[in-house]
Amino acid sequence: MNSLQAVDLNLLVAFDAIMAERSVTRAGARIGRTQPAMSAALARLRQLFEDELFVRSPSGFEPTPRALDLAEPIGKSLRHAQEALAFSGVFDPRSSSASFRLGLSEHPAFVLLPKLLAAIRLAAPNISVDVKGFVARERAVEMLDAGEVDAAVGVPVSSSPRILSRLLFEESFVSIVRADHPAARRLDLETFVGLDHLLVSPEGDRYGHVDRKLSEFGLRRRLGLTLPQMYAAPAIVAETNLVATLMRGIVEVSDSRARLSIHKPPIELLPVSFALSWHRRNDSHVGQQWFRELIRSVAAAKQDQSEELR
Repeated sequence: MNSLQAVDLNLLVAFDAIMAERSVTRAGARIGRTQPAMSAALARLRQLFEDELFVRSPSGFEPTPRALDLAEPIGKSLRHAQEALAFSGVFDPRSSSASFRLGLSEHPAFVLLPKLLAAIRLAAPNISVDVKGFVARERAVEMLDAGEVDAAVGVPVSSSPRILSRLLFEESFVSIVRADHPAARRLDLETFVGLDHLLVSPEGDRYGHVDRKLSEFGLRRRLGLTLPQMYAAPAIVAETNLVATLMRGIVEVSDSRARLSIHKPPIELLPVSFALSWHRRNDSHVGQQWFRELIRSVAAAKQDQSEELR
């Protein structure tokens, strides 16, 4: 590789944009460059690092192992440069026009995002939020590493020293059946196992928390339906003979709640934890500190409200 004096900083900006967008065209739009200029930048990057860096695939440009190795140090260096140029040591949310990038799994997006946006509009009317969804926790780590998001909210993602996190809230489980279902009178373990179950599995698995716990007793359940959309489950249970074991928060906000019989599961299930995660390189950024604290306060209010309803 050439010496530092020979490196054009704009090439690193182009690399960071392609890594985030996985597309030369979208990367160019992200940083205000034309597609030919981005293609030329990619050619120079390949020469500079003596590697293809990005290869075409059906879903867009995929980074090579060398590009993945470069993503964190280049992203970190660029953000440090940005912080140095803009740093004042003070963040005023009322006058700031910053844009924060937030990764959210489905449940936090549903229960936190509306209240978070309301809190932002009240405290910082010119700030915008760019949300990116994810299912697998590994994807959240990838987005944080690549600088695609400033923070992510989902199940705890990593014990790596480069990823920092704090617990936001927990969701306990409830089992639900149709309100006029024969099992609504008493949902004991024998009855529970004898019913057809609805399993929510965003990742397409046919084995979940309930199955693992039942296996400790030498028991298995019958699956009548698996689906990836957790918020569709209460309405389906309200119209069928299925039983479902879901996070309480999903049932509490469902329009079908009045048509359901809600029970404590006949097996002991640990609650699901949801955490706020961010990359260590962003830990001391004053604006992001403010953003993370706002997320924490909204989540704390949500937890308090849920406990009052129980």
